[in-house]
Amino acid sequence: MRGVHTFINDIRRQVFTEVARLAFEGGDYAKAIEHLPYKIIPGEVARHRQNIFLERAIVSERLRLAIGLPLREIDEYAPTGANIEESAIAEKYYEPPLINIINFACNACPPKQVRVTNMCQGCLAHPCMEVCPKDAISLVQGKSFIDQTKCIKCGKCADACPYGAILKLERPCAEACGMDAIGSDELGRAKIDYDKCVSCGMCLVNCPFGAISDKSQIFQLIQAIKRGDKVVAAVAPAFVSQFGDKVTSSQMREAMRRVGFDKVIEVAVGADMCTAEEAEDFLKKVPAEQPFMATSCCPAWSVMAKKFFPQFAPYISMALTPMVLTARLYKKDHPDARVVFIGPCAAKKLEASRRTIRSDVDFVLTFEEMQGIFDAKGIVPADMPINPDDEFSTGTAAGRGFAVTGGVAAAVKAAIKEIDPDREVLVEHADGLRECRKMLLMAKTGKYNGYLLEGMGCPGGCVAGAGTITPVKKSTATVTKYTNDAPVKSVSDSAAVKRLHEVQE
Repeated sequence: MRGVHTFINDIRRQVFTEVARLAFEGGDYAKAIEHLPYKIIPGEVARHRQNIFLERAIVSERLRLAIGLPLREIDEYAPTGANIEESAIAEKYYEPPLINIINFACNACPPKQVRVTNMCQGCLAHPCMEVCPKDAISLVQGKSFIDQTKCIKCGKCADACPYGAILKLERPCAEACGMDAIGSDELGRAKIDYDKCVSCGMCLVNCPFGAISDKSQIFQLIQAIKRGDKVVAAVAPAFVSQFGDKVTSSQMREAMRRVGFDKVIEVAVGADMCTAEEAEDFLKKVPAEQPFMATSCCPAWSVMAKKFFPQFAPYISMALTPMVLTARLYKKDHPDARVVFIGPCAAKKLEASRRTIRSDVDFVLTFEEMQGIFDAKGIVPADMPINPDDEFSTGTAAGRGFAVTGGVAAAVKAAIKEIDPDREVLVEHADGLRECRKMLLMAKTGKYNGYLLEGMGCPGGCVAGAGTITPVKKSTATVTKYTNDAPVKSVSDSAAVKRLHEVQE
């Protein structure tokens, strides 16, 4: 589904826009929100579900989640605006869990199974039967039949069928979850095991029924802007092409200033600091103190590693993520500022809620949520004036490259080479949590001793995060060009790196 614009994308964007508009306009929030489902889903006839009442009920829950409120209990009455006044604060408002399933929007898709379709030709070779390791396939009236009590869902029969008549099916959200955190409740609906979930958001962007959504901080951020706080937007390098094919950083800056942000800075400077710190750590610790070192910039990847491979926790870099380093650096000079990270990632919301981080990063928004704010204000970044003197210029090419798969490892390797040109640096990287788990399983065998390992929670890297708007391939290409066009090429030339010790204290 990634890269295909659907009705679900439209609904998400409308919800974010209306929540942003609600926050800017103020007034009686509880009363105003009751009208929004009728505005988003007008008329009398349902367009996509059984009836219009169900469509509006689902939108109501989406509105609550976009404000940061919890889902309502289905068997208890509560108005859409229940507790909304409590959430109208200029502070981070977060009640776990971050990722939520709207139960009555879930289609209760069947769990993983292998099925024979009516395309089976009843061939004489029946290779499906021959390759089945559990003797689960027999012939019934000349056609292949799978005994589900014996089937182990390996899919060998599907691969062997010359007609493609056997399908291996899996619930899309569960298939996208690299943590195997999605099961079923007593009614067959998807259910998240929050002990496993790392809030990467891959389930929500792969559910074709739009039944999964994360919580947003749009409402609270706008309260801070309206209050007159000095709110600074720290923008991730993956922003290029998200708000228009040719939107420049100076246009982004102007658009955000018109929203009400006091200043707009680039997170690539934090990526440069992260690069420098990880390069020093690698040279010091591998192999003298540990067999390999893993990067730390992706919170979904590092949390996954610590959950499934706790013995490797000491081998994950202790470097703070680019988001946190950028925020800390800015607050060193401007302690009264409020910093909002704007990027592609859902898991960053969870990271910024940690006790050790939440004083550094005040809010987190995805690009998709930021677009909702632009829409609410009628601001089009592509229509903003271009000012060459206002373009991002402090981050290096290496820092910008963090947004794509392999970019972090490439940056750290280059920094190591600057310090020790003779040092051989072996690198392995994986994207998508399932592939990351495979990489760590190989590391467990000793295959990656001496290596620098890069993990990215989303397939494709940050450009494929759950909060992105642009298709992954297109975003990868534009970020690569943006990286190549960076005026600062080397991490050693980064002004931010020279102040790294200030934020390590």
